[in-house]
Amino acid sequence: MQQNTSIVRWFFIMATAIVVGLIVWNTLSFFNELKENERQKMQIFAEAFKEVSSSTILINANISKISTEAIRLNSTTPMISFSHADSIYNSKNIDARILKSPSKRDALIQRFKSEYKPLELKYEGKIFQTVYYGNSPLINKLKYYPAILIVILMLFVTVIYYFNETAKSSLQNKLWAGMAKETAHQIGTPLSSLVGWTEILRSEQVNPEYILEMEKDIKRLETITDRFSKVGSKPKLAKVDIVSETILAYDYLKSRSSKLINFNINTPKKPIYVQLNSQLYGWTIENLVKNGIDAMRGKGKIEVIVETSHKNALVFITDTGKGIPKRYHKRIFTTGFTSKKRGWGLGLSLAKRIIHEYHSGSIRVLKSVQDKGTTFVISLPIIDTP
Repeated sequence: MQQNTSIVRWFFIMATAIVVGLIVWNTLSFFNELKENERQKMQIFAEAFKEVSSSTILINANISKISTEAIRLNSTTPMISFSHADSIYNSKNIDARILKSPSKRDALIQRFKSEYKPLELKYEGKIFQTVYYGNSPLINKLKYYPAILIVILMLFVTVIYYFNETAKSSLQNKLWAGMAKETAHQIGTPLSSLVGWTEILRSEQVNPEYILEMEKDIKRLETITDRFSKVGSKPKLAKVDIVSETILAYDYLKSRSSKLINFNINTPKKPIYVQLNSQLYGWTIENLVKNGIDAMRGKGKIEVIVETSHKNALVFITDTGKGIPKRYHKRIFTTGFTSKKRGWGLGLSLAKRIIHEYHSGSIRVLKSVQDKGTTFVISLPIIDTP
C-alpha cells in the first residue's frame, strides 16, 4: 500500500513537471514568434520608406512627414530616430526625460542595438535618418515569464518534498511512540513480579546486600518503563538543579560501566536551575555516554563538564573514540541513521527530540577529530533566580 502511494505521488510530481515544461516551451516559442513579428513590422516600415524615398517626385519635407507619420502609427515599439541633417533626436513610446538626458539616451540606444539592427533610411543614396528600436513592453514582460515558471516549479517541488518528509517523519514518530508505549507495558508485568520476589527473598533471610542491589535494578527498570511511557506525550517540566541531575546520571553510569573506562566530571559548586524533566534528561546523558563508550569500543576516557554561558547552562560530554566525520555531524541526529554495524539509530535522535522539542534547548557536535574523540554539547536556558 505504501509503495503504491509512493508511486502515485512521484507520478503526480513528474506529470506536473512535464506540464510546466510544456508551458515554458510554448511560452518561449510564443516569445520568439512575437519578437520576430516585431522585427518584421519594423522591417516593413523600412522597406516601405525605401520605396517612397526612391521616388524623385517627393521632396525632403514630404519624406519627413511620411517617416514621422509611420513612426506615429506604431504604439508599441520603443524607438529613437536620429536625423543626420540637423542632428536632432526624436522618440516614440519612450519617456521624454530619457531623450533629454544624453547619458540615458545613449545607454538606451546601445541596448536597442543589442536587440535589433538599427534601420538606416536613405534618400538619393545618402543616409538621412537612423531609427533605433527595441523590444516592446509586452516582449520584455514575456522574457522573464519562463524563469518565473521555473521558479514556481522549483517551489512546487520543494513544497511537495517538504510535506513528503513531514508526513514520513510524523509516521515514524507515531511508530516509535507506539513501540515505546508497548515496551513499557510489556516490561510492567514482569517488573511487578520482581518486586514480589524481592519481598520473598527478604523473608528467606537472603544477604541484604543482594536484595539491595536487586532493588536498585528494579528501581532502574521502573525508571526506564516510565521513560518509555512518556515517549510521544509532552512531559512535565520542573525547576531542577542541572548540576545535581548530571552528577546523578554520571554516578549511575560510572558504577555500571567497565573498569577500562576512565570517568571524569567537572561541575560548579553552585546549583544551576533550569526547567527540566529529570528522567528524560538522565536518558539523554546516558545515550550520549553510551554512544561514546561504543565509539571507544569499551576502553578510553569519558569526561563530563557543566558550566554556564550567558543565560544558558552548558553540558559537555567528551569521549576518546574514533570520532565522527564532519559530513555526519547533523545526520547522526536523524532517526534511523547509524554508523554502527548494529543498532537502529534511535539514541541520538531521541536525545535531540528530548532537548530540542521538550526543553527548548539545543544539542550538537561541538568538535570531533578522527581517532581522538568527539565532544557533544547540550545547551538549556537558565531560570532567572532572585
